[in-house]
Amino acid sequence: MKKVLYVGLDVHKESIVVATAPQGDTEAQLYGKIGGTLDALDKVIKKMARPDLELRFVYEAGPCGYVIYRHLKKQGYHCQVIAPSLIPTKASDRVKTDRRDARQLARLFRAGELTPI
Repeated sequence: MKKVLYVGLDVHKESIVVATAPQGDTEAQLYGKIGGTLDALDKVIKKMARPDLELRFVYEAGPCGYVIYRHLKKQGYHCQVIAPSLIPTKASDRVKTDRRDARQLARLFRAGELTPI
């Protein structure tokens, strides 16, 4: 049986911050910041991909649209786009950074607490 690696993407026009949350692990880990192109995303996917690992991606809907969603679906990956207003937040989480957002997306996706568009 394949293990699942949940990948949260905080997408911007010029960059994508990537975080991962392995199945059964306690914390989401920051993978890093990459360029905002599909080629840069493909390089990261190639590094992460293993035969015993299923990659599942999630990112917030935004001005970048569904380009990443369509690209990942065409490659056979599970991907969900989440409305920013549907992401559960704590009252104390007022500081927003790309790294926190990516880790939170991966963690909440793994927990099944996100509603796709």
